[in-house]
Amino acid sequence: MESEYLYQRLERWLVDGIEQQRWALGDRLPSIRTLCREQQLSRATVQHALQRLEAQGLVESRPKVGYFVALPPKSEAQPASRALISAPRLVTVSDVLQDIMRRSGAFDLLPGLHTGELSPGIMSLNRAIGRSLRRQRGEDYQYYDEPAGDLSLREQLALHNARRGWHPGPDQLCITSGCQHALFLALLACCDKGDVVAVESPGFYGVLQLLEQLGLRVVEVPTSILTGMDVDALEEVLKRWKIRACVLSPSFATPGGALMPDAAKLRILALADQYDLAVIEDDIYADTAHGATPDPLKALDTQSRVILCSSFSKSLSRDIRLGWISGARWHARILQLKLVTQLATSRYLQRGVAEFMSDGGFAAHLRRQRSLLRERRDCLLSALRKWPGEVRVSCPNGGLTVWVELAATVDAMAAYTEALANGIVITPGPLFSVTGQFTNCLRISYEHPWNAARLNALKSLPAILYPEG
Repeated sequence: MESEYLYQRLERWLVDGIEQQRWALGDRLPSIRTLCREQQLSRATVQHALQRLEAQGLVESRPKVGYFVALPPKSEAQPASRALISAPRLVTVSDVLQDIMRRSGAFDLLPGLHTGELSPGIMSLNRAIGRSLRRQRGEDYQYYDEPAGDLSLREQLALHNARRGWHPGPDQLCITSGCQHALFLALLACCDKGDVVAVESPGFYGVLQLLEQLGLRVVEVPTSILTGMDVDALEEVLKRWKIRACVLSPSFATPGGALMPDAAKLRILALADQYDLAVIEDDIYADTAHGATPDPLKALDTQSRVILCSSFSKSLSRDIRLGWISGARWHARILQLKLVTQLATSRYLQRGVAEFMSDGGFAAHLRRQRSLLRERRDCLLSALRKWPGEVRVSCPNGGLTVWVELAATVDAMAAYTEALANGIVITPGPLFSVTGQFTNCLRISYEHPWNAARLNALKSLPAILYPEG
């Protein structure tokens, strides 16, 4: 454990230096020899810390030169927007969000534009589900599935997560109707009405919807678009108020695709133990990683405090409505709540997906999808570089979206109606906060192909966002 502590300590020190701009984007980090001497560490320890940071996209190695703070293209300089810490409050979700969801526009500027094409992975999935339906025996259709879900799917999910450094048993997993359902069960299991929940800011508006419906109060924790939740700010929040749970996405968090370093994850777990906190991990974007899939926070959880929630909706298909939850010390309660809120999940659907995974179809799909998403991200970033004025954009190595910060004079909420009049659905920044922050920000998705119609819609947005200029 001592060597593990040492490389994690160095990793945290380097990340802090990058965030505090001790080294700016593009700067050369101290040499391995210098780090060994000044930090009194072995060469192997230093190299391991640097390689981990390189895997996270925070630094890049240049042969025979050294390690440099990763320098994205000009327009991808990291947005500077940061949330303010305000007292806990009840949530009121904007009607704009309801309108966006009604239009199916959360991940598409032109939600009515469909190509009609199916990927090889989805075609293979459909065949597996069809075979599962044909195999139904006798009167299977007259019986409910067990609350935890089909064993074959839970076994495949356990194997899938074991490749990421977390080794759950099938009995530690419960199948849900998507990640939103899993998050709902997690909050129900560990919170009572009126409790305070800490969330990322900017963060996932779906969590804010759940908090509103459950009558829970929220406190927003400033979150870096690069490295996720500010752990120092979280500690300040925990000192000031009694927090029952913290919801966060360590791997490629929406809206900007932040990836949390392991050093920050360990600090959060230590704070959770100190303040008797439930940590709800939204792991839905991890499988979209452009490179190696990051380990979940749950893999570091030794005190059974992390409730992991995920689904196939971002990595495979929203239409199958299958997710999963691992409830830690609240798992028995979650199984009971699953029975109450959903009763059962379709067995033929679960078995079809399990077969798709066991035959290697899911792994093959992820390989193709990750490459495709990276191409689409780069296409979006290239188009955004041509926008006039001051534009700062995140450059994530996973997820489905980028966070765009515009000039302070821009009011994205006011531009929403004008964009709709032009047939375009935008997702304004204030939807990712309960305090009306991020008015000059947008979330833009690169999930769909950048055909001529979508590129033209993107090109027309500056005139809508800057009506005076």
